[in-house]
Amino acid sequence: MLFAESFADHQTPATDRLVLPYDARRKSRQRVTLVSGQELGYVLPSGTVLRDGDRLLTGNGLVIAVEAAAETLLEIRTGDTLQLGRAAYHLGNRHVPVQLGKRFLRFQPDHVLAEMLRGLGCAVSEVEAPFDPEGGAYGTAAHADGHPAGHDHRPLPTGEVLEAHHPGHGPHRSPAKIHEFK
Repeated sequence: MLFAESFADHQTPATDRLVLPYDARRKSRQRVTLVSGQELGYVLPSGTVLRDGDRLLTGNGLVIAVEAAAETLLEIRTGDTLQLGRAAYHLGNRHVPVQLGKRFLRFQPDHVLAEMLRGLGCAVSEVEAPFDPEGGAYGTAAHADGHPAGHDHRPLPTGEVLEAHHPGHGPHRSPAKIHEFK
């Protein structure tokens, strides 16, 4: 079994792929099966969320590309930025992971939230797509490449990347052991 506990640069060519839905990518330690069929165990800092495009580095130097698997999601599409902003506000107020796109929001299925949004005048539809929601405003750890782990590390329009604030969490925690897989 391969083992990884660090990240490679996003530009590093991958030797294999790991395709997982969002809920599985939120686990910071687990045993998974790669596209090739090979097993991989990984242990990352607590709170790390694997993002689409991340690269895991195994102990023997292999690089594994992380991909967000397609899953059933609810989507709001509109050209009305006020309506989209209002929907994002109400979802964020409920601490719902939301993927932001040009003129759309995506989130995991929840009939109560769907009805709330329809009540606000939004058209809600079901789609099958990869789910890569925005990260939090505060990071909990950092990848080896300096980007916050587990949270959004996409560059700002200016090209800069915000440094994470560590409110009582982060890399100071003891590393997990491989036998702690569940």
